[in-house]
Amino acid sequence: MTTQTPIRKTVGSKKRPSFLRNDLPGYLFIAPAVLLYLVFNIWPLIRGILMAFTDYRFVYPDTRWAFNGVENFVKLFESSKVREAAVVSAKYSLIVVPAVLLFALFTAILISRVRRGASFYRWTVYLPTILPVAVSFLMFRQMYAPNFGLINSFLRGLGVEKPPFWLGEVATALPALGAAHLWIIFGFPTLLFLIGIYSIGEELYEAASLDGASRWQQFLFITLPLLKPTTAMVLILIVPGVFGVTDPMLILTQGGPQGSTQTLGYYLYDIAFVRGDLRLGYASSISLVVSLITAGLVALIFRWSRERE
Repeated sequence: MTTQTPIRKTVGSKKRPSFLRNDLPGYLFIAPAVLLYLVFNIWPLIRGILMAFTDYRFVYPDTRWAFNGVENFVKLFESSKVREAAVVSAKYSLIVVPAVLLFALFTAILISRVRRGASFYRWTVYLPTILPVAVSFLMFRQMYAPNFGLINSFLRGLGVEKPPFWLGEVATALPALGAAHLWIIFGFPTLLFLIGIYSIGEELYEAASLDGASRWQQFLFITLPLLKPTTAMVLILIVPGVFGVTDPMLILTQGGPQGSTQTLGYYLYDIAFVRGDLRLGYASSISLVVSLITAGLVALIFRWSRERE
C-alpha cells in the first residue's frame, strides 16, 4: 500500500497576473513621457477650452474662473477687428500655401532628375527647416531693410531709383512675409514630394513615352494623380500652421503697416499678452475658433484625398 505525501501550499506560490508579469515594466518606462504629455499638452488644451468661456484677465486674478458663457464668442463674431484679421489670414494662406505646393513640387522634380549629387541638393533644400525660426526671420529683416538691405541694394544696382519699403508698405508687406515663410517651410514638403516621385515606377513613364505622350502629358496624367496622397499630406501639415501664423508678424511687422499683416494668430497674441488688461479668456475663444476652422479645412483635405478620380 502506497501513501501519498500531502502537497503543501507555500506562501507566494500563486502566479502573478500576466499584466504585472509582462506589461508593468513597459508601462513604467513610458509613464514619464505620458505624464509630460498630459501636463504640457492635454492639460493646456483643456485649460484653454475652459478659459474660452471665461472673462479671465491676467491683471485681475479674481477673474480666472469668471465664467461668462458664450459672451466671448458673441463679441468676436461682432468684432470688426476679428473680421479684418480673418481676411488677412485668408489672404496670407492663399499666398503661402499654393506657393509652397508649386515651389516644393517643382524643386522635387528637378532633384529627382539629378543622377549625381542628389543627396547634396536634398540636404540644401532641407537646411532652412532646421534653422531657428527667429534667426531665419531676422535674416529676412536685414534683407528687406530699405536702405542697406540686400534686395534693395540689388535693385538699385539694376537702376531702380526708389525700391519699395518691403515691410513698411501695405501693398508689399504681406507678400514679403509670405516669401520669407515660404523659404523657411518649403524644405520638408519638397522631401515628401521627392519620396512620392521616387515611388512612381519608371515603367509607367516608359509605357507613356512609347504611346507618344510628351513630358508635360506624363506629368499631368501620371505624376500629379499619383502624388495626390502626398499633396494631401503636405496640405494637412502646412495649412494649420499658415492660417494661424504668428511668428513672421511678431518678428518683422508687429501687425503693421496699418494692420495689413495682422492675422488671427497675431491678433489673439496681441489681445492676450500685449494690449490692455491681457484678456486671456477672449484670446482663448479666438484661438478655439481658429482651431475649429483649421480642423474643418483638414477634414475637407481628408475628404478630397479619399475621392476617387
